Amino acid sequence: MKQIQNPIWLMSSAYDQLGQAELLDTASRLGAQGIDLCVFRKDGARADHTATHLDYDGFGPEEAKRTLEAFNNKGLRLSLGAFENMIGGDEGERLKNQNHLLKLIRIANLLGGDENNVMVGTFVGYNHELGNQIDGFQKNLDEYKRVFEPIIRYAEDLGVTVVYENCPMEGWRSFRYTSTFNNLPGVLAARKLMYAMIPSKAHGEIYDPSHDIWQNTDPVEVIEEMDIDRLKRVHVKTTRMLSSKGRIEWGGMYPMQHVNADLAQLAGVSVPQSDWDRHHYTAMLPGFGGTDDMDWNSFVETLHDRGFSGPFEIENEAKNSKDTHNLAAINQGAKACISFLSPLLWKLDSQGYEFTEQKALKLVSREDIPVKSMGDLT
Repeated sequence: MKQIQNPIWLMSSAYDQLGQAELLDTASRLGAQGIDLCVFRKDGARADHTATHLDYDGFGPEEAKRTLEAFNNKGLRLSLGAFENMIGGDEGERLKNQNHLLKLIRIANLLGGDENNVMVGTFVGYNHELGNQIDGFQKNLDEYKRVFEPIIRYAEDLGVTVVYENCPMEGWRSFRYTSTFNNLPGVLAARKLMYAMIPSKAHGEIYDPSHDIWQNTDPVEVIEEMDIDRLKRVHVKTTRMLSSKGRIEWGGMYPMQHVNADLAQLAGVSVPQSDWDRHHYTAMLPGFGGTDDMDWNSFVETLHDRGFSGPFEIENEAKNSKDTHNLAAINQGAKACISFLSPLLWKLDSQGYEFTEQKALKLVSREDIPVKSMGDLT
């Protein structure tokens, strides 16, 4: 069997303080082969991820040509993404998120779409008004189909693939709510059901193993059970489970719950300190700042056994790197991560472990197409 080599990309969310040109310089200098460009709405409601590394308003064929040339000049490839709640939350924000996704699909088409392996990443989100009802999960699946069926048809018509990330977004609601499941594709069963509901090949997934670790699920087993043809990207992020007092008190299956602060103090019981502080883990980058709870050797071996040759994208959310807001520490984390992964993913030659299969982006020349909204599709 031919040895598989996976390129290593950077996800641009960690570099919200850089412009696009600086970002490309950084990725090239660190030894990455591509960038997953975050293109969040400039008027979006999210406060935790705000990177916007592409000017999406007024983007046309000339902008596409300049973008492809800029990435080729640095020897890099690219994809796009904006990760928002598409089926729940405030109705007005939800519609803006959907329309923004359609803009990114159009831009991906102008950049070559599937011909250049330019995909569009997104969340699905979750509708808790439906979820709180009987059969709430099925009702969210039905809402997913209602919203995404025309979106995926549009993407397919334009030769673009949409990919979902599996983060449950456990901190996306106030810790005063009991549930921490806020993104439909957060478990493998949901993703399998989603593909059964919309069989098109124009959608797939970005798999992040760190999210399954804190859900007490082995990522290797998830890779073995998934439809590998749906897997388009792997997020490189990992998890170290914490042996905290809260985990002993609340267990490892369910989140810590919010209770009256005076009562908690009287009882000596741990309560969450923030919306994200409920599952007793810390995010890490593999190979940077200590060991984690992920078997990377088995994970990569299983992916290669199943024929996965797509990018490994470093999504830096590590406490000792991205969360320091120190650019040098962010770059150190990425560089260490690339060094950690290279013997697992790249070929050994006289220069050490190197990726030897990089291809330039095709300088496609696509005709301009109008911006669409959800109203145009339905």
